[in-house]
Amino acid sequence: MPAFERTDRYSTVAIWLHWTIALLVIVNLAVGILHDPFPALRPWMGAHKAIGITVLVLTLGRIAWRLSHPAPPLPAELPAAEKGVAHATHFLFYALLLAMPLTGWMMVSGSEKRGPLNWFGLFDIPYLPVSKAAGGFGHSAHGVLGWLMVALVVVHVAAALRHHLILRNTVLARMAPVVRRR
Repeated sequence: MPAFERTDRYSTVAIWLHWTIALLVIVNLAVGILHDPFPALRPWMGAHKAIGITVLVLTLGRIAWRLSHPAPPLPAELPAAEKGVAHATHFLFYALLLAMPLTGWMMVSGSEKRGPLNWFGLFDIPYLPVSKAAGGFGHSAHGVLGWLMVALVVVHVAAALRHHLILRNTVLARMAPVVRRR
């Protein structure tokens, strides 16, 4: 490993991907959940779809990066059970970051009333070759997975804050963006 590479925190690319995906997921959860009770958000559904595709592509890139750049080790003082929960949570995040956009894409592709599917108006995204039944499954799964994602985000943020504010260890600092002073 080159001398300039740190092993106590995630790489700059991993940190950038984490925070970019996190922001996009939070925006999409808000728009996806709130567009029915707040009709003013309905015009955002085109962006919601484009953001979902963006999350899918960024997640595939993040997985590829993670496979070639392992995560830094968790603090040695963490109990084995807590390390296991952390690994399981990260696995579930990756699964949801893939499943959420794919089920949304299935839902749109299998809908009788196909709306436009494009990436922020720049280019069209092809529909998946799925049946109306698969579209219905995508719709149901997308809703359930959305609420599961909300729960996982809340647990993840609470755990990060616990590590930082209560346990006072380096878990949160490993993923914190570094601000360089000149």
